[in-house]
Amino acid sequence: MKEQNWDQWFLNNSVGSTINHNLASETTRAAIQEHFAKLSQPYSGASTSEIETKVAQIDICPDQGIPLTKALFDLSQSVLQHSIVVHHPRSIAHLHCAPLIPALAAEQYISATNQSMDSWDQSSAGSFVENRMIEWLCQLYGYSNYGDGVFTSGGTQSNLMGIHLARDHFSQKTWNWNIQQQGLPPKASRLRILCSAIAHFTVQQSAALLGLGSQAVISIPVDKQQRMSISHLKETIDQLLSEGFEPFAIVATAGTTDFGSIDPLTEIAEVAQKHSIWLHVDAAYGGALILSNQESTKLAGISQSDSITVDFHKLFYQPISCGAFLLRDQENFRYIRLHTDYLNPEDDEEQGVPNLVNKSLQTTRRFDALKLLVSLQTLGREQFAKMIETTIDLTQDIAKYLSDHSELEIANTNPEINAIVFRFKGSNLEHSDKKLDEINLQIRQALLQSGSAVIAKTKYNGHVYLKFTLLNPRTKRSDIHSLLEEIVEIGKRLERRTISHEKFK
Repeated sequence: MKEQNWDQWFLNNSVGSTINHNLASETTRAAIQEHFAKLSQPYSGASTSEIETKVAQIDICPDQGIPLTKALFDLSQSVLQHSIVVHHPRSIAHLHCAPLIPALAAEQYISATNQSMDSWDQSSAGSFVENRMIEWLCQLYGYSNYGDGVFTSGGTQSNLMGIHLARDHFSQKTWNWNIQQQGLPPKASRLRILCSAIAHFTVQQSAALLGLGSQAVISIPVDKQQRMSISHLKETIDQLLSEGFEPFAIVATAGTTDFGSIDPLTEIAEVAQKHSIWLHVDAAYGGALILSNQESTKLAGISQSDSITVDFHKLFYQPISCGAFLLRDQENFRYIRLHTDYLNPEDDEEQGVPNLVNKSLQTTRRFDALKLLVSLQTLGREQFAKMIETTIDLTQDIAKYLSDHSELEIANTNPEINAIVFRFKGSNLEHSDKKLDEINLQIRQALLQSGSAVIAKTKYNGHVYLKFTLLNPRTKRSDIHSLLEEIVEIGKRLERRTISHEKFK
């Protein structure tokens, strides 16, 4: 068998090949630029079955490789053309941002250098950059010099870490039981987590993954502003304690997924401190408000928490994925720290070598801290603040417009961040909520099928509502006003069809 000349192959195909690297970059850039230049809508309108058919035709691994330029071009036809256009002013369904150009530039650096953030000898300078970024974030959110943290894949992982450390800290402190070594204690069935009724589903998911079961999560009712009710929180804790349960963690939300509502953090912190309960703040959505002098007061009390989730692939405008978990007392990372000779031996720690796997649930991990650093350096805090404030100002204007509209109904008349929940109610007062549910579902589907807009649906008081998540500072009032006119037009057409159908039953 003829021996392969791997030196030559890698010279032509690896990062060291300047010619091929430039060719790949130029081909990718050209495909994206050509695609975006033609766009007038946020989606192609293709159905799920149409896209599935196109993807099914991809020859994943041919016997003989094809030129890179052809592979990229072919995929641009089947994938790029039917991707959600996240930068479009009418792509407003989810907490799904348009990424910043500086962050995209940093992504090339991250991918090309391929640093692994688990051990220092796989990331060297990157480990110190991440630690420096974490130090800055801890200061930003009001943690003292004892604070620490780690970059994560996002809110799901960060929330899991917060509840994990809260559970192990309580078990060690209260029962002198080391869960890491001994497993769950006999009294584990008594452990309880408290969060608002509209907290992120990952609170239940974390409880299940940690062996407590979703039944360990107690939902606290929300007030008219969709925030956790303090009176119900206090009553629930007293009741749990009287029944022999152990409330060990409160998860407060700074920016609920549907409404963007922010729980009263200062008051919750006072309750948590009174009962020595760990307070974790899920600020995946609203954490970016800290950059704005105008909006940061909404996060008052966050510095009193024991841990914080913050996502950067939302209002920090970073490419997915990029998040962080922050911890007020770095000593509590001991509950997940394990050492192994081939990766992070104990003598490394004694010598000050930063093996970041010591505070992470992940081993291999990307150098995502770099793209946030480049973005912050390039834009500066003032520009970040203006971007966020622009979206919130727009949201307030649209909320007022909806409140005054005769054929639209808004659920959150005073949104705290930039999410709006509303529905088409029409002019026929005889419509039942069930009929309105059907009409609003069809409105969203009609917009998606035409490619005109990508908006979300949710449920409020058991009924279907539509949702705008206005993350994009390029989205203008005219964009939303014209979209709302289109929604009303579609709704009226469906309304007439419904009335006509009922007459001829």
